[in-house]
Amino acid sequence: MKIVRFDSVGGGSGDMILGALIGLGASREKIAQELERLLPGHFALEVENCSSYGIAGIRASVILPEADLPKHTHEHHGHHTHHTHHAFREIRTLIENSDLPGEVKRSSIEVFALLAKVEGKIHGKAPEDVTFHEVGAVDSIVDIVGSNLAFYLLGAEAISLSPLPVGCGTVHCAHGIMPIPAPATAELLTCGLEIAPSDEPFELLTPTGAALFASWQKKTIPTGAKVLALSNAFGQRELKNRPNLLRAMLLDTASSEIKDEVVEELSCNIDDCTGEVVGYLSEQLRSAGALDVWIEPIQMKKHRPGVKLCVLTTPEKRGVLAEMIFKESSTLGIRIAAKRRLTLNRSVETIETEYGAIQMKLAYCKNGEILNAKPEYEECSRIAGEKNIPLTTVIQAAKTAFFEQKK
Repeated sequence: MKIVRFDSVGGGSGDMILGALIGLGASREKIAQELERLLPGHFALEVENCSSYGIAGIRASVILPEADLPKHTHEHHGHHTHHTHHAFREIRTLIENSDLPGEVKRSSIEVFALLAKVEGKIHGKAPEDVTFHEVGAVDSIVDIVGSNLAFYLLGAEAISLSPLPVGCGTVHCAHGIMPIPAPATAELLTCGLEIAPSDEPFELLTPTGAALFASWQKKTIPTGAKVLALSNAFGQRELKNRPNLLRAMLLDTASSEIKDEVVEELSCNIDDCTGEVVGYLSEQLRSAGALDVWIEPIQMKKHRPGVKLCVLTTPEKRGVLAEMIFKESSTLGIRIAAKRRLTLNRSVETIETEYGAIQMKLAYCKNGEILNAKPEYEECSRIAGEKNIPLTTVIQAAKTAFFEQKK
């Protein structure tokens, strides 16, 4: 497993997190290309070398075309944030209809869903009715989706996180002058984030940064983890007493041992939902983090044909997935069975092919030998469509390039 360790002395904003992940090796070009498909012509992603307090690093910035700037802007974490308002449902639909990898769609929507839940609690609204202000702007969509894409490109599965300085004083936001941390950030801190004292009179931890940190899975770094890469990312503002720095380390905790883990199987029998509804529910469950989803044909009472919906999940995801099944299907009950499974150690590598960069999913046996190397389907499918060539041609080219590079 690859874990990203974040250590902050300057808080954390979306652009700092994105910059840190790019510094670890996530391709800026690939990220910009995929985000351009999502928001064509609405931004430019700049990454520049910089230094502060004698430490060298990079700074990522989202630049908006002048024609796209709304009339009203305000200072937010040291740079202009633009009041483009977007409803949660609009952002979710935008991401769902994109060509992003499925895992990136799921994780990005999860961040916005968490923000919608927090904003809804603050303003007394249902999450679906929330209209974002700062976090709905183009630059924040780029930060959130771009960070999740970078996380995916690195093959990371979890993070480890230091206590986060939040700053002190007040901040100007869409709802007026508020104490630091801002209301949304303060709510997100209740998701298990730890804070550190800081005397900087600025907003150091933003809602976007807090939501990203809160939504990613947390893991303890085991003894023997190897540091694969290190990066220093700086924020836009110069602080008074410290560098505005977020350091990131990419760690490999891979073990050659077969993993033995506890999972749960949720199941229910359905005989009065259409195939389209069951298919839609299956995709939603996968996007929400189910380990696997499958359908079994069954015969129910009164000789009615039906289906058995089966969902494999971690215990932590059980509640979210069960709620989704109840909401989207006609079932009145869900069975829960504890299961154990053995899994091979896995990792993700990006390779260069004649058709561009493609991710490979790798599985290892006990001696470290690669047992399986499978190209990422979504990327191969998109390339095949763009270049008007068979999907099998792209898949074979990826496998050939991978094993040639491994010789």
